[in-house]
Amino acid sequence: MERYSLAYVDYKTALQVDCSVQAAHDGVNRMTKALLEKDGMNWRQKLPPIPTVPVSAQTRWSIPAAQAPGANTPPATAPRGERDKTAADMERARMLKEEGNEFVKKGNHKKAVEKYSESLELNKECATYTNRALCFLTLKQYKEAAQDCTEALKLDPKNVKALYRRAQALKELKDYKSSIADIKSLLKTEPKNTAALRLLQELNRA
Repeated sequence: MERYSLAYVDYKTALQVDCSVQAAHDGVNRMTKALLEKDGMNWRQKLPPIPTVPVSAQTRWSIPAAQAPGANTPPATAPRGERDKTAADMERARMLKEEGNEFVKKGNHKKAVEKYSESLELNKECATYTNRALCFLTLKQYKEAAQDCTEALKLDPKNVKALYRRAQALKELKDYKSSIADIKSLLKTEPKNTAALRLLQELNRA
């Protein structure tokens, strides 16, 4: 089974030299799945060191700047952008979100926040933001909850959970006008949402 680890390192090293090799990307994804099945969540800790390819070698294989501005930056140090996500990142983000969900079920919201935060570093997903917002509400970190809902709404402007949870957070922050605005936006999508209607009644009495 050790050959999976060695193969993973070989593929990662190849991608440092030329990040456009699709076969290496496919290999990394296959090895990631195999290692996850073999070693579980701690598979990265059991990997041998990945050699660092000299910058000169990386630059020689990079795409000319005329084709892709900024592409001469060595792949190993290039900032992670949306287009750089790999299937492995997405899978890791999904697994971290699931771990966060399990901690929520157990009532451990602080640990859940940690898992959701790790997941969001890999993939900015609306559901992960709203899940973390729920944890922040439970922990009475209302400002952070409102911020997470705002990020979720940038991804999905009509997301019911994001609107409802931001309204809850804004109510606790005593920003009643903004809270009512969120609830009214939510009710345009779901006019019979009983939780939202109840919260609107509370806000009108505030």
